[in-house]
Amino acid sequence: MAYALTLADGRVQLRLHVQPRAVRSRLLGLHDGCLKVAVASPPVDGRANLAVCRFLADLLGVAPRDVVLDSGTQARKKRVVVANIDEPTLRARLAAALPPTGGEKR
Repeated sequence: MAYALTLADGRVQLRLHVQPRAVRSRLLGLHDGCLKVAVASPPVDGRANLAVCRFLADLLGVAPRDVVLDSGTQARKKRVVVANIDEPTLRARLAAALPPTGGEKR
């Protein structure tokens, strides 16, 4: 799956498609090679970006400081970098949180 990539320094980069102003924050599945994440926060003053980072930190069991927005501050397509977790563990925790029919969508 192309949504996660281990970087040379051991951190893991995630490609995301973010849906702000959702009813609740959750993983929705895969969308166009990205992990689709819904967050309840609006895309105003960076609140949705902060919500994405906090949601992922909680879901992955890492500290909030370990999830950093790498690119896409003003776009739905974002890249975040996650520290202190390896890619197999990250994928397993994400898979456990995905809906049962979390197939690839385009």
